[in-house]
Amino acid sequence: MRYGVCNWIFGDEDLATTAAYLARTGFDGIELKGDLELYQIAAVNEILDDHGLAVLSLTPEDVDLAHPDARVRQRAVDYYLRLLDFAAAIGAPVVSCHGAVGRIRALADHAEEYDHLVASVRIVAQRAAGANLLLAMEVLNRYESHLLNTAAQATDFVSDVAASNVGILLDTYHMNIEEANPCMAILDAWERLLLFHVADSNRRAIGRGHTDFLALMRALQRIDYAGDIIVECTAAGPDPFTPVKDGDWRGQVRRYAAESLRFLKAREPVN
Repeated sequence: MRYGVCNWIFGDEDLATTAAYLARTGFDGIELKGDLELYQIAAVNEILDDHGLAVLSLTPEDVDLAHPDARVRQRAVDYYLRLLDFAAAIGAPVVSCHGAVGRIRALADHAEEYDHLVASVRIVAQRAAGANLLLAMEVLNRYESHLLNTAAQATDFVSDVAASNVGILLDTYHMNIEEANPCMAILDAWERLLLFHVADSNRRAIGRGHTDFLALMRALQRIDYAGDIIVECTAAGPDPFTPVKDGDWRGQVRRYAAESLRFLKAREPVN
């Protein structure tokens, strides 16, 4: 397995500094946050090449593909199309996708918003397929999103979209809240699982909460998971929608990322 870190957890730290840390710590790559104003394609490629890192995936900004206002949905689709162009230019094979983070209820009718999300994702998926990119629907907990909260819901959604390049992104922190059996959720997602995010039950380093990561790793092995694992832990503190906390939060995140990598590598299943 390849291991990476979502650079969202480092806040506004410049990419070169983050890349140097990841390479020094032993990570294989990075998941870039999708703020397209931050990056120049040539600079991204040069920085990551210099440190021997791959772009494993992209995570989007909080645009709203399910909004009842067609103009808002169109702006969200347009953003994703630009994100796909960026992904193709930097060699990111997977782009994650989700509803607007922080919107926890429907603004109009829930079923209609679900249908809007299906229609929007179909448009994005068609462009992604033309660029040989995969689209991974991220499953978020009920306190961050109102549409896809469980692996079962995501599996049904992917079936409704009916595009071969659309799959699922599971995150152990969100699974800890929503799934009755996180290992069974992995088995249910099976061949649709494209990306796997990890943080412990309290969103801190793996090993600092109560999630059974050995069991999860065994479940990934059972489905022959061939994707990447992305660390997305945060420092302790309020407001889950920002990584920025009080004190030396960035130093804490660095320690958490390194601890998580050591934990995962030490517990890789042996055939």
